[in-house]
Amino acid sequence: MIEQEVIDHGVDHLPELTKSANLTEQLIDLIVKGQFAAGSKISEPELARRFGVSRGPLREAIMRVESLGLIERVPHVGARVITLSRARLVEIYAVREALEGMAVRLACQHITDDELDALQQLLNTHKAHIEEVEGASYFHQQGDFDFHYRLIQASRNSTLIHLLCDELYHLLRMYRHQSQRSHSRPQQALTEHFHLLEALRERDGELAELLMRRHIMRSRLLIEQQLNDEQGASL
Repeated sequence: MIEQEVIDHGVDHLPELTKSANLTEQLIDLIVKGQFAAGSKISEPELARRFGVSRGPLREAIMRVESLGLIERVPHVGARVITLSRARLVEIYAVREALEGMAVRLACQHITDDELDALQQLLNTHKAHIEEVEGASYFHQQGDFDFHYRLIQASRNSTLIHLLCDELYHLLRMYRHQSQRSHSRPQQALTEHFHLLEALRERDGELAELLMRRHIMRSRLLIEQQLNDEQGASL
């Protein structure tokens, strides 16, 4: 159910391209945060009425969100919000393990001293936040992703950036927001981030790649355990 404050943005007064971009961001946010439930049908007429826009920019926005993997087309059903299955999540994390390992190795070659200093400040902020909330919301915000996002950007490889920051980024945000137990290892994850930063400062690409692969592998194993526990509890 879309809440009124989300709907009422006056988007009908914006140019068509701006409308589409604005709608894309809103749809992504609604899906990621679970305001559009997994598996729910996407109705163009209903959304057009709710957002107060024509079908043209809305259809373009839906296509963009679909290209990010958040919406899928189902025969005889139409467009609906993606449902992240256990098998799909495991696949995503396996891809992340390989590609982010490659990205951080490249980042060791290209990252600037200013970017390293900015990462240090970012992790110091994350540390203070975890201590303040006892880790309760670290992964539900973009803090963890922001660290990974910056490392990927520092790879200076446009293909990796597209694959990881566009196609997989929002799927992972969606899972993190909607999983009640995704914050089970915030302190360990932060410690691993600090170790990654040290490898970057040393420009040790081999070590950085190894650390990143292990970091994501631990998250994958945790997800598998969480989902297995949830499945067992439902029996």
